[in-house]
Amino acid sequence: MIVRRALVLALVLAFGLLGATAGARADGPLTPCRIDGHRNEVLCGQVRRPLDPARPGGPAIDIHYVVVPALARRKFPDPVFLIPGGPGQSASAVLPQVLPLFQRLNNRRDIVFVDQRGTGRSEPLECEDPRHQSVADQTDPERLRRQMLVCRDRLAARPHLGGPDGLKFFTTPIAMQDLDAVRARLGAERINLVAASYGTRAALDYLRQFPRHVRRAVLDGVAPPDMVLPVSQSVDGQAVLDALLEACAREAGCAADFPQLRQDWHTLLAGLPRTVEVPHPVTGQTERFVLTRDMVLSAVRGALYAPVLASALPAAIHDGAAGRWQGLMGLGSSLFSSKGGRIAAGMHFSVVCAEDVPRIPLARDGLGKDFGEGEGLFYQRVCADWPRGDVPDTFYTVPPSPAPVLLLSGGLDPATPPRHAERVAGALGPNAVHVVVDHAGHGVLALGCLRDVWFRFLDTPDDVSALRIDTACAKAVPRPPAWRAVRFPAEGTR
Repeated sequence: MIVRRALVLALVLAFGLLGATAGARADGPLTPCRIDGHRNEVLCGQVRRPLDPARPGGPAIDIHYVVVPALARRKFPDPVFLIPGGPGQSASAVLPQVLPLFQRLNNRRDIVFVDQRGTGRSEPLECEDPRHQSVADQTDPERLRRQMLVCRDRLAARPHLGGPDGLKFFTTPIAMQDLDAVRARLGAERINLVAASYGTRAALDYLRQFPRHVRRAVLDGVAPPDMVLPVSQSVDGQAVLDALLEACAREAGCAADFPQLRQDWHTLLAGLPRTVEVPHPVTGQTERFVLTRDMVLSAVRGALYAPVLASALPAAIHDGAAGRWQGLMGLGSSLFSSKGGRIAAGMHFSVVCAEDVPRIPLARDGLGKDFGEGEGLFYQRVCADWPRGDVPDTFYTVPPSPAPVLLLSGGLDPATPPRHAERVAGALGPNAVHVVVDHAGHGVLALGCLRDVWFRFLDTPDDVSALRIDTACAKAVPRPPAWRAVRFPAEGTR
């Protein structure tokens, strides 16, 4: 899940619709359409859904979805539904990037991308785009809070939302009822779920509400409903940062280049806040602003999501301790720069303010010593003025699953590490298999042999064989070594 404060440019973006053209009429048949970034024609549809499920005759919104039809004429009846992360990511937006992962499954199964309410073309709750604002403005928590209130008022002014209370009806349980309506519209008795990050929370809730309609589920980076974001990410981010510092000390090259890396880290934090000059991550123009502890922690945590980026952190931390900040700030802004990584901020806060923030007082024990509760405080300030939806107490439970579930975790994941999936697997019961990729970060679906593992899990005809697939290759994924500058011999020494 994306819940970093100083990267709120990835949280409070107002993104243009990445939707389809020539869409279907509400509750009408699927019609041919095209998605930006995808060269082939696909099928688009929509279902009309009540804004408030308790008022079926009240205001309604359209839930849009895209179907990539199976290639084979004789296809299987159980399509695959992708549920992306965030909360706030559009399924249709990530289609061009993730569809190659589904090519083998797409031979015999339709692949379905549902824009969850509040994202994509399904009543998107998008806010002002801050990407071209100054770095100081993007990272000022009070300014960001005010921007979110302006966004709240603008969204609430939509006639069919009926004021601020309309923002209460974008919670995960309601969204999963929408997803089941799409399933019913497509005439599928059972579906397969592939979910990532926040999407795993949504998939678990779909499995809770509609267990009969799930054939198999793959959950990548498990975010259980009771993990209490963003507080949990303080301790989880701290654990991965500490592991990185320890790994550098054990790696000969890293230890030689950065023999005092842990001290460099302490020196860096102790020197904050301070005035710095760094290039803007979008415009490239040099800006002068006050760099704070929270900004640095957010940049570090952003890089920790992907081990290939984290491999450059030792050098960036070492340079930062010496007053050179370009590397650290560049790493922190690189992860969510693509269109598929953008977030509908209004939907994001509608979900987190309803499902997580009320439980923050229950989860303050065990905060990371460096990360603390800065993000939690920021979310509490925004959510104090954000309409808060209701979720049932059962939302926070994970019942035993009648369907096989494959849970995937990266051992170096700062957001959804294995400890969360382990607990969920125990609750799901004997039909759950948990695979840990020790040296992976946030998201393992696309890693080498793991692509074959989850394909075979979904493709195997019988449940018993699916639960017994060979996952040993996960242990062979290496940790990227620390990045080291290339040093050329001085002239005359060759």
